[in-house]
Amino acid sequence: MTTAPQKIFRIRRDYNSWVADETLEDYALRYTPRHFRKWSEFRVANTAFGATSFLALEAIGGAIALSYGFTNALWAILVVGLIVFLTGLPISYYAARHGLDMDLLTRGAGFGYLGSTLTSLIYASFTFIFFALEAAILALALNMASGWPMWVCYLIASLGVVPLVMYGVTLISRLQLWTQPVWIVLWLLPYAAVALQEPAKFAEFTTLAGRVSGSAGFDALMFASAATVAFSLVVQIGEQVDYLRFLPEKTRANRWRWWGAVLVAGPGWVVPGMAKMLGGAFLAFLVLQHEIPGDKAIEPTHMYQAGYAYLLSDARWVLALTVLFVVVSQVKINLTNAYAGSLAWSNFFARLTHSHPGRVVWLVFNVLIAVLLMTLGVFGALESVLGLYSNVAIAWVGALVADLVVNKPLGWSPKHVEFKRAHLYDINPVGMGAMLFAAALSMLAYTGALGPAAQAGSPFIALAASLAAAPLIAWWTRGRWYQAREPAPLWKPGEIVRCAVCENRFESEDMAHCPAYGAAICSLCCTLESRCHDRCKTDARAADQVRVLLAALLPRRFSEAVNFRVAHYLVVLVSLIALLGALHDTGSISAAARALGLSYRHVWGELRRWEAELDRELVVWVKGQPAQLTPAGARLLAAERRAQARLAPQIEAVCSALEQAFAAALDETTARSS
Repeated sequence: MTTAPQKIFRIRRDYNSWVADETLEDYALRYTPRHFRKWSEFRVANTAFGATSFLALEAIGGAIALSYGFTNALWAILVVGLIVFLTGLPISYYAARHGLDMDLLTRGAGFGYLGSTLTSLIYASFTFIFFALEAAILALALNMASGWPMWVCYLIASLGVVPLVMYGVTLISRLQLWTQPVWIVLWLLPYAAVALQEPAKFAEFTTLAGRVSGSAGFDALMFASAATVAFSLVVQIGEQVDYLRFLPEKTRANRWRWWGAVLVAGPGWVVPGMAKMLGGAFLAFLVLQHEIPGDKAIEPTHMYQAGYAYLLSDARWVLALTVLFVVVSQVKINLTNAYAGSLAWSNFFARLTHSHPGRVVWLVFNVLIAVLLMTLGVFGALESVLGLYSNVAIAWVGALVADLVVNKPLGWSPKHVEFKRAHLYDINPVGMGAMLFAAALSMLAYTGALGPAAQAGSPFIALAASLAAAPLIAWWTRGRWYQAREPAPLWKPGEIVRCAVCENRFESEDMAHCPAYGAAICSLCCTLESRCHDRCKTDARAADQVRVLLAALLPRRFSEAVNFRVAHYLVVLVSLIALLGALHDTGSISAAARALGLSYRHVWGELRRWEAELDRELVVWVKGQPAQLTPAGARLLAAERRAQARLAPQIEAVCSALEQAFAAALDETTARSS
């Protein structure tokens, strides 16, 4: 073993140990080891199945049925349900087989280490949007039962789950197990009561005409518009995967139970999900019979009130039963939403900031965003919010699925799923390129720029484009951007290895050899490492990849003039030079932080980090006087500004040359086509 060129400071080792201890209960942000996958297949499946309790399903079903009519809503639910099942199956299989959550799976399946940061943001958006929708439903039920102001109900409905989610997935599993029978009975009771009291209502429901469609019959554009709203549910597979990673390894003895759990806990959620959407459409139809406005008819509290009215004659008992069902449903699902959101935000910020203050911090952050959405009336804009989100969501899932079911079998991507920073490129153009292309195309269609048919079916365009683009990019790049270096065969599978930084022990699948420390490092400590500059791999950082891209795109004389340093220059500009410039102009950290839109703590930490990197002071503070740059800091700032002035004409020339080249290429293409 070579001598470690980088020292492990005592305070840093303690910090990483605390982070590891904070996440050991459920291995958030890292691979789930074999010895921790001790739950039975039934318990995993039951826990994941509990996530189908979210009442937004009924709201979505009611919204599209009232807008587009019975037939269009029915076919939209069935078609989208089939797509959700088919896309969710390979994701569930790989997550359960490798013990990975959605973020780790995305990293190794075509997106890269930093590329999956964007998908973590998409996933986090899903969790707080649906958390807000579910909490708004619960708040309305509390308001109906107590008469409290809505803002009080919003706070109770959202903040009430925080203490429970702090205890992680183990407590969530227990709550799902205890509440499952009660929830199933309360869910089915209103439909059974209607079937016994007025079975003709089901036949009447099939004649429901949509407010937008004007009829109960089928119309292709109306069907596609209804499907757009339902497509937002495709990301629910991420929350299912959060449980599936705890499945025990598949063996000959448990293979049938294992596959059953994968199907039920993974894509199988959409089967009761489709039933709940259709049920919500039916209950919304019943609400209309009571002459309640359509905007109120899509609220699940009114839906189940109308349903339970067929079971009980006393309005007080009907309200009590409705509130009980809503409370049970919301506790079950918002525990999952809040937990999944805390993981997504942790993954997102851990890679951007190289710090992890703990999952609970991001749990509260996620809940507060949801509270803001509730106060802004997110439930009233249900169709618009979900329709817009679905275009981006399906582009991500489509690119991910294409890599798993096309690229891997054809050998265009590695057979295994590599998730560790030490072995990945920052950006993999396969998944990122396919997702961005598909999302841009579908959003263009969604705006109406490509005609009414494309506007209505924009999520279908996103799905088709991402499924086609990912294999094409993988074939064109020959899988170059999946692994920056091959993992060294230092340990046996499942071997317990000690991390040199946090001193905890993990299975070898979660470990990598770190040249900076000259020792083994776990995946989370590797993520939090900010001083190594990825010396374990070459040309794998985003700046290096931009440099390679510029070398390929720019004419030779211009690339030589720029000297391939544009990407590195931009990175330094936004991190160090921006800080020094703000401090020079404002004279204080607090004012510099405000000018940059950052926190005081972040600016202070970044300055200290850069001083440690450069081994010299950059800023001096004298009590009662403005902060000043040291001679070293002043020289850096001056050098950057001189370089900016010197390179400005060259960059302008590059832009002009590119414009001319593109114009000539377009003219040539036009001439050939004519």
